[in-house]
Amino acid sequence: MMAFSPETHAAAAEIIARYPAGRSRSALLPLLHLVQAEQGSVTTEGVTFCADTLGITQAEVGAVATFYTMYKRRPVGDYLVSVCTNLSCALLGGDEVFARVAERLGVGHDETTPDGSITLEHAECLAACDYAPVMTVNYEFYDQVDPDSAVAIVEGLQAGERPAPTRGGPLCSFAETSRQLAGFADERPAGVAGPGVGEPSVAGLLLAEAAGWRADQAPAPLVAATPPVAGQGTGPAAPAAAPVPVPAPASSERKGN
Repeated sequence: MMAFSPETHAAAAEIIARYPAGRSRSALLPLLHLVQAEQGSVTTEGVTFCADTLGITQAEVGAVATFYTMYKRRPVGDYLVSVCTNLSCALLGGDEVFARVAERLGVGHDETTPDGSITLEHAECLAACDYAPVMTVNYEFYDQVDPDSAVAIVEGLQAGERPAPTRGGPLCSFAETSRQLAGFADERPAGVAGPGVGEPSVAGLLLAEAAGWRADQAPAPLVAATPPVAGQGTGPAAPAAAPVPVPAPASSERKGN
């Protein structure tokens, strides 16, 4: 079994101390990020470490580690490249972006380049439809990419560069990102948050301001138009049907039936 470093043991104790006495199991999520920061994934040893540290079963740890996609059960490279191929991004070229990046790296979904530097994955949704198509590297956003710009980003990573994300902080390695997700600050002097919101995110707000709409003003009541009844032209609609009565819930004596 691979022993975890003294620094990881000390960090685990610091994480647990953030929670009230008797609630240490609440520290499981950051602890999983912590072991992932050291080993590159949540290994069997990592599951055992979390279980022993928190006094819970390995099955309980494994259930959490396999539920959340940010916990990787296979080794991840220095950079995790996630290309969104969900609806909004797919409609705007996300599948083409993924295909070109996969061709450039020579790997497919959930695979890592032979040198161990880059892992590629389809992302089901990156919650950035207003910037579609999007790609992240270690969860930092690269917005409105196309096949050429996405390939340029991964080529920069292969050349040892850290291309600046569109939003958020400067790019970290996967291990550095995992440690930050465990609740530890980025110690780099440049490790401060960059822009978090761009114009697409506030398009509705800008439209409301331009129209003079205010949150403290009630909107005019909406009157729904009654659609014409088939075969009756545009004449008056038939009276609304009486509401269908809803049966009362079963009595408590019958709940077991």
